[in-house]
Amino acid sequence: MTIPVLHGTQVTLRPVRHEDVDELATILAEPEVSRWWPHYDAERVQRDLFKSQDTTVFTIRAADDAVVGSIQYVEEPAPDYRHASIDVFLHPDWHGKGLGTDAVRTLVRHLIHDRGHHRLAIDPAADNEKAIRTYRRVGFRDVGVMRQYERNAVGEWQDCLLMDLLKSDIV
Repeated sequence: MTIPVLHGTQVTLRPVRHEDVDELATILAEPEVSRWWPHYDAERVQRDLFKSQDTTVFTIRAADDAVVGSIQYVEEPAPDYRHASIDVFLHPDWHGKGLGTDAVRTLVRHLIHDRGHHRLAIDPAADNEKAIRTYRRVGFRDVGVMRQYERNAVGEWQDCLLMDLLKSDIV
């Protein structure tokens, strides 16, 4: 499968390259990001970004072509369950400027209109209010809390909010 470059109104989503590893590791080391994406150094970024053929990873690029984050998806290929799940992170300097919303909306449209999905899911930490607001702006709806779903940065179990979006929910 050829991975396209996707264009939003404020961002470009470009397939990740090996030369993006250091910039993404620097973003993941930011305290406001590592709170939600813990324990990523350049070695883990390299390993995780390119280990799975099931995950499609993009860098999020601002208008000046600066790497400001990453967004990725995994597809469930079984015809009776076909859907995709999304993950995203953005450098804190770019929070509150609409780039995260644009990146999520751009990927959502690609997954629904180009990849043929009828449903998308995302599962932020239940107390990641900024992320949850972003996803709601795009049209994701709360499904429910998944209790003690994943470990946080200090190794404690944390709740996550399962959210989904149907084709008819896109804002």
